[in-house]
Parts: sequence; structure tokens; C-alpha cells
Amino acid sequence: MRDVDIHGIGMTSRRTRDRLIQRLKDQGIKSPEVLEVIRTTPRHLFVDEALSHRAYEDTALPIGFGQTLSQPYIVARMTEALLAGGTLERVLEIGTGSGYQAAVLSPLVKKVYSVERIKALHERSRKLLRTLSIRNVQQKLNDGGSGWSVMEPFDGIIVTAAPDQIPEELLQQLSEDNGRLIIPVGDRGVQDLLLITRQGDTFKREILEAVRFVPLLDGVQK
Repeated sequence: MRDVDIHGIGMTSRRTRDRLIQRLKDQGIKSPEVLEVIRTTPRHLFVDEALSHRAYEDTALPIGFGQTLSQPYIVARMTEALLAGGTLERVLEIGTGSGYQAAVLSPLVKKVYSVERIKALHERSRKLLRTLSIRNVQQKLNDGGSGWSVMEPFDGIIVTAAPDQIPEELLQQLSEDNGRLIIPVGDRGVQDLLLITRQGDTFKREILEAVRFVPLLDGVQK
């Protein structure tokens, strides 16, 4: 990873970020807290330097290993939906990737637990989050489909890759008192972004919108 300029210049100007925030508002993102975190999180640090000039466009960008950094709208939409039920103490993220989603969540919840199956991405994101002095994200190299059972229950779970079906392990790791799961589900084409809310043994399912994510794969890639 290149030397990190936390503050950034040029492409990270307030005007550039303000244009992105206005676009998110125009697409229906309403949470002031989520919009402010998107505004202030240095997205250009989470992509390769050659792509940093595109960091504040509302588009997905490659991060290597067949993975992508989700477009800001999707990050904002999933984060807003996750937090819509009230304050969350403990959130599990499946698919750390570049670390951007964890960085967005970190000021909004007390503790983030993040799982990544690709060792190089796990190590790169851990280094960057440390450099940014983000201390409330705990990371693990593991197959994300099984969650992180020793840390359950979670008030919220956010999944950044798409399984064909919702993993039962993730449902069972949700808090029984209004635990919320945001997850894209479907094949390699267009998937449904789902919100699952748990009350005891009852799981309420709501379709938020159509999305396109990389598939949720098994195993650890070292």
C-alpha cells in the first residue's frame, strides 16, 4: 500500500464530496448521520492509487482478487437500512473487502466485527484501518457464511456478497430482540437486497431493491 495521506487533496475537496452527497440525497438517502460519514470517510484511500480520481463518483470500483468496492449509494442504503431500527451496539460485517464499509460503520455503532475470506484483503484492510486510527473494528480471516459465532448475538449483520440463500448461521447469530440483517440474495445476475428483522424465533423479510454483488464463496483464500 502507498503512503497514506489521510486528509488528501484535489479529488477529496469539499466540493467534490458535496456533489456525491447531493447525488445520494437525490437517490433517497435521508439519514444525516449516514450522509455525514460518507462525506468524511476518505474513500480514495480504499482503492488503488490509479483509481483514486474516481473515488467520489457514485460507482463501484475494483479492489483486486475479483472483488469490488460497492458504490457509495449502496453503502449508504445498506447502512441506513441497518440503522433504521435504532442504535446498534454490535454489528457483524461479512466481507471486509477494502475496509470501507467497516470504516463507514465505525462512527455509527459501538463495535464492528468484520470477516474476510481473502488473506491479502484482510491484511490490507487491517493495516489501513489502523492507519486511520479506527479502533472499534475487530477483524477475522474466515469463511463469512458461518458468521462469527463466538461473538454473537449481533444487533445487526451486514453482508457485502450474495449467497443463493440466506445462511442459517447468520440468522441464528442475530439478536432475538429486533436483530437486523441486510443481505443481497440471488444468483450471479441481479439479486434482491433483503432486510431480515428478528423477534424471538420469528424472522420478518422485506425486499429493499434490486442489486448486483459478487457471490458469497466458501473457504479461505490464502
